[in-house]
Amino acid sequence: MADAFYLPDPADPNRFVSTELTRGPWSPDAQHAGPPSALLGHVIERCEPRAGFQVGRVAVEILGPVPLEPLTAQAKVVRSGRSVELIEATLSSERGPVMRANAWRLKLAEPALDLPMEFLPTGHRSMPKGTEPAMFPSTQKIGFHTGIEYWFRTGSFSEPGPAICWVRLKYPIVAGTTPSPLERTLAAADSGNGVSAVLDWSKYLFINTDLTVTLHRQPVGEWICLDAVTHPQPHGIGMAESALFDETGPLGRSTQTLLLAPRG
Repeated sequence: MADAFYLPDPADPNRFVSTELTRGPWSPDAQHAGPPSALLGHVIERCEPRAGFQVGRVAVEILGPVPLEPLTAQAKVVRSGRSVELIEATLSSERGPVMRANAWRLKLAEPALDLPMEFLPTGHRSMPKGTEPAMFPSTQKIGFHTGIEYWFRTGSFSEPGPAICWVRLKYPIVAGTTPSPLERTLAAADSGNGVSAVLDWSKYLFINTDLTVTLHRQPVGEWICLDAVTHPQPHGIGMAESALFDETGPLGRSTQTLLLAPRG
């Protein structure tokens, strides 16, 4: 098994070979959206980097199934500015674009703002102790579910409803690199609709068409916590939202628009 989700192509700096670790839970030929979202974050952060700036929001549009094939990832600044700038990134297979992302990169205050402590984000979600990692109920032997760890504080994959789940990457997104805080967050956040599923996995699809992650600070450490809840509707459109934490406290929020449908 590969030791990273993607392998860089020595002949093309924009091309990445997808490994089996990117595989999603249901099809042997399609990727889970977490790794390619993180790959978009990887190229966004390397696009004309600026000292004293930080990505505050990434919005990923999933244009269709991401094939388990080599992918081309490109990013460019489309709106530059002294304090904020907009970056666009595209992920493509040989058949064309499969994902797009927009990211806002913002200038950090220097010196730090003197804000009233009572208005700063607070809260904590403790790490579970003395329990075994949860295994995602996949039909695939190797995939995204074997490349990460899930630890549930509340809820489980077999228990419908809201959940508090800690997620950690076991491998780099791109071989030869250390996952950045943004990469870790994007890879974890796409699991919000999975850890908080309310519908029977064997009877329903709940596919996310997008992933939006807003960060008011960068996470610290390897673990990202999702305090996740799914909101289904009978007309077939739902939403999953996750409050995001690390071991020191809150760091942002993610949302996913869901297509709900019967299987088969």
